[in-house]
Amino acid sequence: MRTKIIYEDDAMLIVRKPAGLAVQTAKIGQPDVISELKNYLAEKRTNGTKGAESRKEPYIGVIHRLDQPVEGLLVFARTRMAAKALTAQLAEGELNKEYYAAVLGEPIQGRGRLENYLYKDKNQKAQILTPGQPHFEEAKRAVLNYRILQRAMAGLRVCLAKITIETGRFHQIRAQMAYAGMPLLGDRKYGDEKAIEVSEMLNIKTPALCAFSITLRHPRTGRQIAFHTLPEGRAFSLFVNAGYGAKDCSGLISASDRIISPEALPEELFHPL
Repeated sequence: MRTKIIYEDDAMLIVRKPAGLAVQTAKIGQPDVISELKNYLAEKRTNGTKGAESRKEPYIGVIHRLDQPVEGLLVFARTRMAAKALTAQLAEGELNKEYYAAVLGEPIQGRGRLENYLYKDKNQKAQILTPGQPHFEEAKRAVLNYRILQRAMAGLRVCLAKITIETGRFHQIRAQMAYAGMPLLGDRKYGDEKAIEVSEMLNIKTPALCAFSITLRHPRTGRQIAFHTLPEGRAFSLFVNAGYGAKDCSGLISASDRIISPEALPEELFHPL
């Protein structure tokens, strides 16, 4: 199983999705996170339960998603009641996610807020539209906040950004950062010619984006808890304390994946500028 389970109880699962694995796919024979988790839970149930209950398909409630080429943390519900509670948290802004992105380009100021209107076209690409353009009325408002944490590769203007989203739109981070002049390394769909050139030079083949943190209230107990991980993508090895993947944490934390209280959550896992 490529999906890594970080936390598990009878109400929810927190997992780490590797880059390249879809959350859910309709393609026959192609693995995805949902099928891996259902198989895992079914096997556990078979080993511990007899009769019809052991043959019942496990319930997995999808709360949010990550693009197939993106790595990072996801929460899934194990009951319909938990799914309802977690979905409500997401809608009310109480389920918070943070991302690391390796980008080409650097804004004049080290932090900012991006607000755009995104339209998902027939080619499965998020277009940023302005009033008066075709399909603008169908576009959805997208908002994110970013902070530049580090610079790397002198002369190439490659930076590490920490990103939080206020809305959850299709390809939001990838489209908005590219539109703002900071395309993600490894992103052939939204990156410009220079970003693709630099990505090829550095052998970065997937979008340099990792959902490294989730903070939420437990759907049954109401206790607020946080989960975080280190990115494993090649692009992140360019930065101080990134190591060469999550297994080399360079003294930052004792393990690559941890469950912690929100007040203990560090502002960032990488040292800022």
